[in-house]
Amino acid sequence: MDELTGTQGGVYLLGAHPNWRDSRVNRRLLQAARAVPGVRVQDLYGSYPDYDIDVSAEQARAAAARMLVLLHPVQWYSMPPLLKLWLDEVLTHGWAYGEAGTALQGKDLWLVATTGGAESSYRPDGYNRHAFDAFLPPYEQTAALCGMRFLPPLVLHGAHRASEERIAGHVQAFVQRLQSHPHWPELARVPGCAAGEVPRQDRPPARGQH
Repeated sequence: MDELTGTQGGVYLLGAHPNWRDSRVNRRLLQAARAVPGVRVQDLYGSYPDYDIDVSAEQARAAAARMLVLLHPVQWYSMPPLLKLWLDEVLTHGWAYGEAGTALQGKDLWLVATTGGAESSYRPDGYNRHAFDAFLPPYEQTAALCGMRFLPPLVLHGAHRASEERIAGHVQAFVQRLQSHPHWPELARVPGCAAGEVPRQDRPPARGQH
């Protein structure tokens, strides 16, 4: 169930974890976000256990926010399936992108993620073979197509083995970021993004079937 602390026009946080009880970090982040004024928290797996997303409600919440936050553990180098379904069903042509799809233009998109692998595993000689940034283009391009600004992600590597001190510091940094947005010093160097136009021949037919 989603919750709102403070007023509209703030932050809409989409938390996606298939099993919150087993979470060491994401659960703490979700709980901390609920105490931040102006942040609406949506537990996707709690709200949509049957995967039947209320698209109109989700679009209204996203449109009302200045920043969308995707909070999740990295699973197979991507996001949990229910969050991917949220993107598929909510970010529709004509609403989020394409002709007349301007609902999200000018907003910010922030990825807050955890990985099981240590930071050292995300390099050419590690078992993940690439830097973590190599797995970000789908997020970056989603933001770009919708005319959103993709903010520097907040990532905690090695979440399974992270110390309590490290987790507490990460949660504190996360809360500080939520409270201070959009006044992050580095955002002056993050360019905005004009929405990409999708050629008519590439636009999806009814209900996105192809």
